[in-house]
Amino acid sequence: MAHYERDQSLGPLARLARKAPYLSKEEEYKLLEGWIVRGDHRSLDKLSLSHSRLVIAQALRFKSYGVPLSDLIQEGHIGLMEAANRFQLSKDVRFATYATWWIKSFIQDYVLRNQSIVRGGTSSRQKMLFFGFKRLRAELSSKHPDLNEEQLHQQISEKTGAKLRDIRMMSSRLGRKDTSLNASLKGSETNLQLQDTLAAEEPLPDELVEVHLDQERAKRRLFNAIKTLPPREQRVIKDRKLKDESVTLEALGKKLGVSKERVRQIESRAMQKLKDALTHSDGYEASGL
Repeated sequence: MAHYERDQSLGPLARLARKAPYLSKEEEYKLLEGWIVRGDHRSLDKLSLSHSRLVIAQALRFKSYGVPLSDLIQEGHIGLMEAANRFQLSKDVRFATYATWWIKSFIQDYVLRNQSIVRGGTSSRQKMLFFGFKRLRAELSSKHPDLNEEQLHQQISEKTGAKLRDIRMMSSRLGRKDTSLNASLKGSETNLQLQDTLAAEEPLPDELVEVHLDQERAKRRLFNAIKTLPPREQRVIKDRKLKDESVTLEALGKKLGVSKERVRQIESRAMQKLKDALTHSDGYEASGL
């Protein structure tokens, strides 16, 4: 009895695969010819059904990665279809031998995309490391039980040619499971979720309101203080400090009919008056002026 027939999770799918007929080399060639040359979908369906055992057997090899077995089988059949489309009739090779690589490749790619929400590398070396890490680690731990984790990583790096940094990242990735932010916290009596414990980078709403109110109060105090200045000092402050583009001392001096040095003196005196007024207004510190 094939090992996949003992897997109760397969149900009708396993029974259907078990009943599928085995194909002789000649029968297989005729079906492939029917699909590749004439585009006969019935030939493709028969070919697919007869190789469903192969697809299931490959899918079972990867069911420990936390991906639904039904999804792996479905992806394996997509790989089987890809093999049928690419197969060359001139090659003297059985279709199962050729299709195995495509089935396995499609299943592996699917596992890499769906095993974790954190996307990992999909290069051939990354795939080899992902699917071979557990096996290599188990073999090395069995042969050298005295090795610590870092030494094991070093050994795996030497055997695979992968960078030690990639080995550490893969170990961390395979050693952790994704946790939903909506997962309830254990021991919580208020139905708190994990996302409720995350610190927000943005200010809280009440903090934003407080900042806005402080800015409005500071603005009112500033304009009230400016109103106490003589008209010429008010104009100098507004043109030099409150406009998006500050008026130069020289240009402002021409408007007022004084030298730019005189404008600078007026500005300096007005700024000092404002600082004094604001410092004594409700204890406000005017250090920003």
